Amino acid sequence: MTTSTPTSRRLFLVRHGETDWNVVGRLQGRRDVPLNALGRIQAGRVGRVLPQLAGDPKALAYLSSPLSRAVETMRILRTSLDLPASEFPTDPRLAEISFGQWEGQTWPELRRRDQLNVRKRDLDPWNFTPPGGENYGDLCERVSAACAELEDDAVIVTHGGVIRALLHVKAGMPASEAAVLPVRQGAVYVVTPGGFKVAD
Repeated sequence: MTTSTPTSRRLFLVRHGETDWNVVGRLQGRRDVPLNALGRIQAGRVGRVLPQLAGDPKALAYLSSPLSRAVETMRILRTSLDLPASEFPTDPRLAEISFGQWEGQTWPELRRRDQLNVRKRDLDPWNFTPPGGENYGDLCERVSAACAELEDDAVIVTHGGVIRALLHVKAGMPASEAAVLPVRQGAVYVVTPGGFKVAD
């Protein structure tokens, strides 16, 4: 691999493909929910887009969240790049933001069951901590530490919350914008020192 300096390193951030919980709007967080059929198709598409964005796939580092929806996405995209499917590390610091006691529920359910806390989150989604969960400040600390150890341009397969945190930390997106940014599945968020772009 060719080593790049921290100032020039590029991150290719990929949200895992779709799951059945995504379809119904259920908060996944740390729950280990597998990809559905569309999610696997999305993962293959990302693999075909990456060489156009990054150049030689063999010159990149690859790192994944340990949750199965991210690991399967990485395996599929690596297969589409003609790389060994399972030869990549996982890092627990790249797991999704924890929603604590809210995991497994939908927003309409939460608005009925925990109206006060949902209202607090609506007012300040970046700093709010769900019961038993974590906030975006906590998330930024752990994902920043994981990325600081990278020595090469890297493909990171992770989750919507993690991508929001990295767009704030690495691309300067204001926290208020990052907290509510819709993060697409089947797309690549290319983060460089000058900002970011989205490709699919």
